[in-house]
Amino acid sequence: MLFQGLSPPGSSPSGPQCPAEPGLELEAEPVVGSRPNPRHLEPQRHLEPQRHLEPQRHLEPQRRQLSKPAEFHLARGRCNRKAKWLSLHNEEDRKEHLGLQVTMGKERAMVEGYHYAKELQLATRLQATSLKERKRFGGIFRDHVVDTRQYLEHVRESTTGTLGRPVKLFTNHFRVTSRPQQVTYKYNIDYMPDIEDGKVRSELLLQHKAFIGECHIFDGSSLLLPHKLLLPKTELVSLLKNQVVKLTIEFISELSPNSPDCLRYYNILFRRILKQMNLKQVGRNYYNKQEATEFFDHKLVIWPGYVTSILEYETSITLCADVNHKLLRMQTAYDLITGLRDPQTKKEDVEQVSKELIGYNNKTYRVDAINWEDNPRTKFKKSGGAEITFVDYYREQYNTEVTDLTQPLLISKGKWKKSQQDTPHKPIMLVPELCYLTGLSDKMRKDYRVMRDLALHMRLDPEKRQHELRKLMNTIQTNREVQRELQLWDLKFDTNFMSFSGRILKEVRIFQGRRAFDSHPQFADWSRETRSGPLLNVKSLDHWLILYPTRNYGAASSLVQSLRKVTPTMGIAMREAKMLEVSDTVQSYTTVLENHVTSKTQMVLCVLSSEKKDLYDGIKQYLCVNCPTPSQCVVARTLDKPQTLMTIATKIAQQMNCKMGGALWKVETGLQNAMFIGIDCFHDIVNRRKSIAGFVSSINQELTQWFSQCIFQESGQELVNGLKTCLEAALKLWCKHNQFLPQAIIVYRDGVGDGQLQALMDHEVPQIESSLRSVYPKDSGVKLTFIVVKKRINTRFFVESQGRLQNPLPGTVIDVEVTKRQWYDFFIVSQSVKDGTVTPTHYNVIHDTVCFTPDRIQYLTYRLCHMYYNLPGVIRVPAPCHYAHKLAYLVGQSIHQEPHHSLASRLFYL
Repeated sequence: MLFQGLSPPGSSPSGPQCPAEPGLELEAEPVVGSRPNPRHLEPQRHLEPQRHLEPQRHLEPQRRQLSKPAEFHLARGRCNRKAKWLSLHNEEDRKEHLGLQVTMGKERAMVEGYHYAKELQLATRLQATSLKERKRFGGIFRDHVVDTRQYLEHVRESTTGTLGRPVKLFTNHFRVTSRPQQVTYKYNIDYMPDIEDGKVRSELLLQHKAFIGECHIFDGSSLLLPHKLLLPKTELVSLLKNQVVKLTIEFISELSPNSPDCLRYYNILFRRILKQMNLKQVGRNYYNKQEATEFFDHKLVIWPGYVTSILEYETSITLCADVNHKLLRMQTAYDLITGLRDPQTKKEDVEQVSKELIGYNNKTYRVDAINWEDNPRTKFKKSGGAEITFVDYYREQYNTEVTDLTQPLLISKGKWKKSQQDTPHKPIMLVPELCYLTGLSDKMRKDYRVMRDLALHMRLDPEKRQHELRKLMNTIQTNREVQRELQLWDLKFDTNFMSFSGRILKEVRIFQGRRAFDSHPQFADWSRETRSGPLLNVKSLDHWLILYPTRNYGAASSLVQSLRKVTPTMGIAMREAKMLEVSDTVQSYTTVLENHVTSKTQMVLCVLSSEKKDLYDGIKQYLCVNCPTPSQCVVARTLDKPQTLMTIATKIAQQMNCKMGGALWKVETGLQNAMFIGIDCFHDIVNRRKSIAGFVSSINQELTQWFSQCIFQESGQELVNGLKTCLEAALKLWCKHNQFLPQAIIVYRDGVGDGQLQALMDHEVPQIESSLRSVYPKDSGVKLTFIVVKKRINTRFFVESQGRLQNPLPGTVIDVEVTKRQWYDFFIVSQSVKDGTVTPTHYNVIHDTVCFTPDRIQYLTYRLCHMYYNLPGVIRVPAPCHYAHKLAYLVGQSIHQEPHHSLASRLFYL
């Protein structure tokens, strides 16, 4: 069985360091006994009043420390190890996941009770908030549709474009063909004393199932019924172990069939039927454990599953369903550090394992350090003051034996909310033997076989994706229990993909040197053209250094020879580099750089013997902050294959040209006197209380030069606060370069979700407008367009060719059916993929005084996807957005401070 944990019952965050208890994570087979009814109250097992009615003593303190998703799960026992897998969440899962999931009690841990754990986790994360004020419960989000279109007079009538070649498209949306047509009734339920745990709330309510009726939907705070209760306010009494709990059911409102509030309840209902199909909930999605694919050679397993949502779109309410996979590992932290017990273990091996463990940050715990001094026989104080060892604690509480009594302990400091920063707390101690690793290690990511095998199962082409989704819909139609549940609410779904007409925009003209050509209509790639002719703007390479470790001299020499062959064709003049031999340490590289980098040095090329992060970070920190010089790092092993060396040399030469201020190509935007801005955020991996916002703005009208700035802000604060300063600096540089101010500002804002649209409208847009008023004359007439860019979406589009579904061509635009009535939004499939299903990008214009027509803003956005200089092809997002991401990523991952201002007008982060 798979477990995760929390500090022991009754422990206080102000007390001594405490262990983590096993708590059920992924649903598994019971160890002993039969499976209890999950709705049956078991007061001796998990409904003890002191555990649920006194959260300040038992639940809240330790969970406060664990509000950050983490990287370890606790496994109960050591039997059947291959079946104990840990859940992996990718970056998107981590952001969406609500927090720690726990269960209380040994017997409950045996039950297929992940859903109970989910509810407890929700109660933990939201304890400080009144249930009436919560915007989500049970992982079901409200449909955050802020009506931004009402402010855009020029698209009041239509947001649909006409340019382009029509194409019939299919999408992974299924129409809701039938839904309740009668009025439904919404009630609020209060508990006295208050019960924060949603699962317990539901069980207390179900004691009165005969009163409320079998047909109902409860989300933990409000109740939806198809019938009206006799009285507008009813008081009921439920029993929680030996304590009486009073329930007050109060009528709130009647909901019409078209009420947006009904959609939330439809989503709750659909999740209920996914459970009835024996799918297991992990995070917010559901997975099929029975169809797991095991990779014993890699110690990995994949669970296939689905991500679903029911929302209202342009013309109908639809179910959006997509295939999702959960990657799990079969390795404990103990397995990883066992080898370190050997006296002959090298110090660097200990450091490597520490680095692999420290910093894990996924679903349960983020491990901050390894305590090599303590072990499971170490004692800690319980809340009552009694001392107990970790070994005895796990034996008494969970009947779990810790077998290795000399293993070190893992330390998790946790992450507390801002409102809890003044509360004293101690780190939580984890026993490695009970902790399963999550995620892919760096070694796995570099292993071609691992990544190839995973891709074969997780990267589905359109045909396979359609097959899996049809299987889901067919199961819904044929499962009697599911159909019975749906019929109670008169809810039906079409089993076929929605279809409608999209448009394919014409190819974009690329200008490079003295020639022009169209991007390839199918592959959206022009790498052949970039290496076969002069670039748009080249910088001669006169003064540059090459640093290489002694054993990699051959690789460095081969690279120099290849550069000499490829640069003349591209028009780059390159003189001999100064070759410098170094040791393979950060200190050696920085010492050589200190001695040889001068004011004339244009570029530093560093050959690295391996992908050591600390070495790369040290070089970048020195050359981006202390001694600002454009730099290029390349790992020696990428230079070992003669058949690819020329291609690699071409890309390196192009990157170095851009970092020195050159340009590779350009496209025509059709706009004059317009500045383009990209904004994106990334969280600092060292100082986790900080995040970085990248702010990249165009300097010239050809969009070949960019000005890059960083804004540091508190962690979790996705909305930027320093826009005013950045924009004023950007306008000042634009004016200096062009001798006039731009008349239009077009902002592409990445890194925000639909729930933050109102904050953007209230915060960021006014801040930019304030900056413009402070810089421009009163009657300047400067215009502003603000576009939200969203990459993490589940909508997919397909075209049919010869009876099979395929990916749509680059330049496909969708602005009907699956867009929102309240938004000025559209989708663009801009890039081409060789394997799997292409993912479109969603754009939402929330502010537009330029008054762009749909055709113009769509084609302009598509053109900007051609201007990213690190790839001679079309990317998913407009270039300024991706530049902002690359900048924020470099700062958050490697240098952790603001780059030197002298590099700001160069693409030094490519």
